Amino acid sequence: MALNWFRPVVASSKKCLRVIHPTTLNGQNSASFRTFRMTARQRSEKVLEQLKESNPYFDKYAKKIATVQQSSPEEFLARLDKVEKEKKKTKFGPSPADGPARDYSELLNPKAPLSPGKGPPQPMDRKLGDVMKIELIQDKTAEEIRTIWLQYHIGKEVISAAIPGEQYDLMMERARKYPVFILPVPRSQGYEFFLLQFFANTVHFTPLINYQVHKENAPECLNVTLYTELRESKALVLMRGEYDPKVINGQEAQCLANQLQMYYSQRQNPTKLAQLERFTHTPDQFKHMDVIEELNNLKIGG
Repeated sequence: MALNWFRPVVASSKKCLRVIHPTTLNGQNSASFRTFRMTARQRSEKVLEQLKESNPYFDKYAKKIATVQQSSPEEFLARLDKVEKEKKKTKFGPSPADGPARDYSELLNPKAPLSPGKGPPQPMDRKLGDVMKIELIQDKTAEEIRTIWLQYHIGKEVISAAIPGEQYDLMMERARKYPVFILPVPRSQGYEFFLLQFFANTVHFTPLINYQVHKENAPECLNVTLYTELRESKALVLMRGEYDPKVINGQEAQCLANQLQMYYSQRQNPTKLAQLERFTHTPDQFKHMDVIEELNNLKIGG
């Protein structure tokens, strides 16, 4: 079952394009238009030759392809461009077709170090009551609470989810065995890795470069809190992720959160479990590219 993470929707600007019909052009531009058509036909014929050599299924569709190519070279090329763009799209996260991706994180300032003589920080016990009035939802069903929770966070710079109690139990079972792991996020040139660590009822994420430099004082870029107050009465756990927009955006926070679910709360996922095992117990056998491949084959659910 998917986590159904939600993030704020950012409206995109729209650009208008004026299209001038070729019959309205003057003689000079009409000649240019004819030249363009000839060029398009030549290009389409060249592409057609390449398809014959590279596509084993070309003969099966040769007649239909030839019809489109002869009747409208521009449409033929437009369709090929669309197919190429689809090929370049990543299965998760930003793709080249969507515009330039974000660059790698910069090295952030560390958190204030612990004072001499003080032990490790105590778990921060975050309460659901700090976010919403629990008494107002006690008479609601689990599905009603889930809907209320997700709608409450729409438009806020957070990601949110509601998961079944047994899925949470599996997550915590694996968190005890594998409390630390790394997850990739697509960047402008390749991928950037983020380190995650379970701590009390939260999961902390930081860019790996920051952990390598600052260790335990590395600043978080995403904190996911698991609220368990309704685990027994409603068999439901509410989740909320707060991220630093200077480091990651909503889509990237969602990418990390969905991978968290993929590795820690899906039973029928042996390859993901093997990655956790290798990273924790046999790090010399762990390969970063294997985790990137898992991201490219990401399928939430099941």
